Amino acid sequence: MESNKVVIYQVFTRLFGNRNVTRIENGTMAENGCGKMNDFTPRVLKDIAALGVSHVWYTGIIRHATQTDYTAYGIPRQHPAVVKGKAGSPYAIADYYDIDPDLAVDVKQRMQEFEELVKRTHEAGLKVIIDFVPNHVARQYQSICKPRKVKDLGEEDDTQMGFNPQNNFYYCPGQRLSPYFDLYAGEAEPYLEEPAKATGNDHFDNAPGKNDWYETVKLNYGVDYYAGGVGYFDPLPDTWKKMTDILLFWAKKGIDGVRCDMAEMVPAEFWAYATQVVKKKYPKLLFIGEVYNPSEYRHYLSSGFDWLYDKVGMYDTMRACINHHAPTSAITRAWQYTDDIRQHMLYFLENHDEQRIGSDFFAANGKKGVPAMIASVLMSQNPFMLYAGQEYGERGMDREGFSGNDGRTTIFDYWSVDTLCRAAQNKLTDDEQQLYDIYKKTLLISRKEKAASEGSSYDLMYVNQQLERQYAFLRYADGELLLVAVNFEDRDVVIDIHVPAHAFEFLGIKEKMVIATDLLTRERLAMALRKNSGVRMEIAARSGRIWKVKL
Repeated sequence: MESNKVVIYQVFTRLFGNRNVTRIENGTMAENGCGKMNDFTPRVLKDIAALGVSHVWYTGIIRHATQTDYTAYGIPRQHPAVVKGKAGSPYAIADYYDIDPDLAVDVKQRMQEFEELVKRTHEAGLKVIIDFVPNHVARQYQSICKPRKVKDLGEEDDTQMGFNPQNNFYYCPGQRLSPYFDLYAGEAEPYLEEPAKATGNDHFDNAPGKNDWYETVKLNYGVDYYAGGVGYFDPLPDTWKKMTDILLFWAKKGIDGVRCDMAEMVPAEFWAYATQVVKKKYPKLLFIGEVYNPSEYRHYLSSGFDWLYDKVGMYDTMRACINHHAPTSAITRAWQYTDDIRQHMLYFLENHDEQRIGSDFFAANGKKGVPAMIASVLMSQNPFMLYAGQEYGERGMDREGFSGNDGRTTIFDYWSVDTLCRAAQNKLTDDEQQLYDIYKKTLLISRKEKAASEGSSYDLMYVNQQLERQYAFLRYADGELLLVAVNFEDRDVVIDIHVPAHAFEFLGIKEKMVIATDLLTRERLAMALRKNSGVRMEIAARSGRIWKVKL
């Protein structure tokens, strides 16, 4: 399906295909099982594509620190004191040039299995995104798979200097790592690190706490944080060259994009350099940035990013509307803030960092997110991302282990996801199946309907200020009009949506009596499209209407 609309499906690779339902808290891989890259069969990928997806983000592909012992395969063992959870965080990279052995059926062939996954994904008509984690690495980072002439991170560092522009890490000279937690973690010998390195979340002393990213160390891109953040970028810092080479290594594998973890913790000057180098050779490679500071959005876009997370604006606003903590007029303000860069804003309602809509910590029911999903997907041409299980209303209310019961699907533990297991066995409840059907219909509309994938947008809220729990807008292209209205209320409503004369002028449409079809239900409605008049419609609780009109 050729479409300008991008829909990213995030899968946590370790969990997605795992059908083991033992689910022992803090269980080992032997006890709880682990999903594999080979679980993404042509059939599975075909089903993902049929949902209306264009890109799959395989989260946790690159080898990271784990408590599972792979020394039999020549993979260095990690001390459990500096690994979060039995499985470990996929954001504590242990070797940038390696594949996570947990994901391989044959550990010795893990890179080949990844290359075959890329090939299968492309054959299913989907594009491949993987994580690039540029800000920090696992405390015991050591590459065993780097190309022969590549020097390892930290290999040539002057460890007697807290900061040196050509060092890969930051140090606390003369000080041993002395965190506020047990360095033994059940082992006979404690974890030793001397001199201590700075911790990943910009913690620059030798004593990170339990709430710090203590399992990681901060990479040095030539910024002297000890002196207030002064940048030394000429000559080119060694880390810039090493990290750009890593990007080129993965681009050569045929991937289509990288989701750059905590991109704003790395100087924009590096991104301007790296994206230019990489895109010169791989011009279509996408850079997706996890940037949370709205005042920095344009800075990072000008440094080569294609899309940025719209978390602080659109996600937070939609969450507030779902929970009735904000009126729907707030949605208008959220998109207006980024209107000049809207095509670059990635909308989402769930990902591995955020709580599940269905969790008790959010809305306690995945269906309550439907109006926000319809609006997020259809209000503009920009990309939308959903997290595997979201389409079934996954609750994320398990107590998996290190992660605890926090409304998120764990990234630290060996586990399986309830709704994904039952969906694979055709054991969804009626409510879950209905939710999936709404997601599928909406995503396919966003990609198949030209008005949705390419059309102009017109927000109707400024002339419908009576609506506090509903949101309405128009999309238009080539004689086809979509009138989209969603209802965040917990009851069915009948509303009148006012369409101003300016909408007709802005979109270049004429007044007309029409028969509109709801693309979700196939219901038909006689509609008088008149300047400064209203369109009356009924909308079910926590639902939406997508009326299509041919002009």
